[in-house]
Amino acid sequence: MTLLRAADVQLSFGSRTVFQGLTLTIEEGERVGLVGVNGSGKSSLMKILAGVARADAGELQLRRGARVTYLPQEPEFAPGATVASELSVAQGPLREALAAQAELTRRMESTPTQGQEKLMEQLAALSDRIEQLGGWDTEHHAKTLLDRLGVKDWDRPVAELSGGLRKRVAIARALLTRPDMLMLDEPTNHLDADTVDWLEEELDKLPGSLLLVTHDRYFLDELVDRIVEIQPGAGVISYPGNYEAYVEQKLVAQENAAIAQHKRERWIAQEVAWLRKGPEARRTKSKARIERARKLMEEKGFQRPKVAGLQVMQAPRLGHTVIEAEGVQKSYGERNVLKGVNLLLQRGERVGLVGPNGVGKTTFLRVLLGELPPDSGKVVIGKNTKVAYYDQTRASLDPEQTVYEAASPRGDDWVELGDQRVALRDYLDDLLFPVPMQRMKVKALSGGERNRLLLARLFLEGANVLVLDEPTNDLDIVTLNILEGLLLNFTGSVLLVTHDRYFLDKVATSILAFEGDGKVTRYEGNFAMYRRLKEQAEARAAAAPSPTAKKAEPASVAEPKQARKPGKLSYKDQRELDGMEAAIEAAETRKAELEAQLVDPSVYSNGTKAAEVQKDLDAAAAEVDRLYTRWQELQNQAAGT
Repeated sequence: MTLLRAADVQLSFGSRTVFQGLTLTIEEGERVGLVGVNGSGKSSLMKILAGVARADAGELQLRRGARVTYLPQEPEFAPGATVASELSVAQGPLREALAAQAELTRRMESTPTQGQEKLMEQLAALSDRIEQLGGWDTEHHAKTLLDRLGVKDWDRPVAELSGGLRKRVAIARALLTRPDMLMLDEPTNHLDADTVDWLEEELDKLPGSLLLVTHDRYFLDELVDRIVEIQPGAGVISYPGNYEAYVEQKLVAQENAAIAQHKRERWIAQEVAWLRKGPEARRTKSKARIERARKLMEEKGFQRPKVAGLQVMQAPRLGHTVIEAEGVQKSYGERNVLKGVNLLLQRGERVGLVGPNGVGKTTFLRVLLGELPPDSGKVVIGKNTKVAYYDQTRASLDPEQTVYEAASPRGDDWVELGDQRVALRDYLDDLLFPVPMQRMKVKALSGGERNRLLLARLFLEGANVLVLDEPTNDLDIVTLNILEGLLLNFTGSVLLVTHDRYFLDKVATSILAFEGDGKVTRYEGNFAMYRRLKEQAEARAAAAPSPTAKKAEPASVAEPKQARKPGKLSYKDQRELDGMEAAIEAAETRKAELEAQLVDPSVYSNGTKAAEVQKDLDAAAAEVDRLYTRWQELQNQAAGT
């Protein structure tokens, strides 16, 4: 059954048409992901569907009695609201159902037996409604939600909370309403990876339909069964399946459209050649065919979507020392944020920093950059190291400047890209900031557009170390893919804070995990490898007998000295395991050096040389995989698994 239908919706801002002729239908229980480039109108469409904004034209139909909950990117709260009062508001429908049930129960007591049948039916319906709204122990459920989201203060005013905590309260409020349709606009912003995993599970259990805008591709893969893509200035295209299926279908559709366009252009060329032969030739053709040819030439043919052309200015080669931190300590009062943290950043490494909010990731970056002094320990920056820093608050962007003024770090009208000198206005046009938009003030841009502008400016600084604190927030998926490719081809080093698991899996060569109370652990590999290694370590710790249990064992059950205990490595294997970390680091470094060579113009323009480097790179990648496999074998053997 159809839950919501929008027909021929149109929306414009000034002379710019956001979408027109847009028609969308959502069925009961359907899970839909809404995607599109920044500025295509995803948030605007969601507001229209939620009834909090009006379209210029079109029709909106919602199933009678259906309840909709909408969570915007920046949630709003009533003045003076507390955490408890907001969750109480979310439970309003449940309280009404409970009151109605109590009233029916009271009436049952005074109604003769023969008249109770209808009341019993009403009570059964109310019981189903109460269960649908979350059951009977609602306060316990609400507090469990808040605790899992990291919100501890039940009676604290919402106005005193940080932006991240406010978003978490709003998520809890939305989940508690258990509506027929839940609309979420970028719900994963400000959430750490573990909390995003938990939110996936909660949304998967919710009844009703889901409409979701998010740049988190794993989130889309896990939760949606249809992707709807907004076409800028037009309507929508629907693709069945999750995000992975959408990508495959879209690639096929684009290739088919490109083939059809090629055939169309060839046919037009033939017709134009004939038309140029003059009146005598045209008399031999039917008027209908001439008219058909003219209409075909007037039609807009297929064009591949334009994407943001992010590029990095050439940077000086890094020296032997890039950034080194040794024994870094940082505390705020009695709270340890960093406790004896070490980091050796090497050429070509891309290190992802992960962990819950507030455990010190941004603090560590600021210590490395010299913005905060450590309480103890030292940080060494290489003499050839030039750092560009992306601050998640985007504080370096002046909201009163125009896009053109904000784009160039030095105020130049030209930018140097490789061996080319490009006009700034042309560079901005390639970044999807056309000339009229270049005159707009920064404060008029969307969050994604501001993010793209700051990244573009950052990459023009000629840095060989990129320090990026939450660069993926608000970016559309197309731009995320471009940023991934850019970082993979970057010849310098990268320190990256992001909660985007897909992005870390594509980009990171190692993970620095901030585990609380100042503890930081390094894991080689991407995010998926880090999760596996962490789970294995936790499983081994849980399976290991406690010291008390060991003391309680009777001496008579001890193994003879000459027999090796299960899980104990031989001397040779232990030495191999002890040296494995250094071997993996060396292999990763070799692989990164070869990757850097392969993107060097002097190499990839030389076919023979490129083939040699590619062969060496394949061998280096195989060696890295072999070392990881052997390391895992030794770890399992040591643990007796």
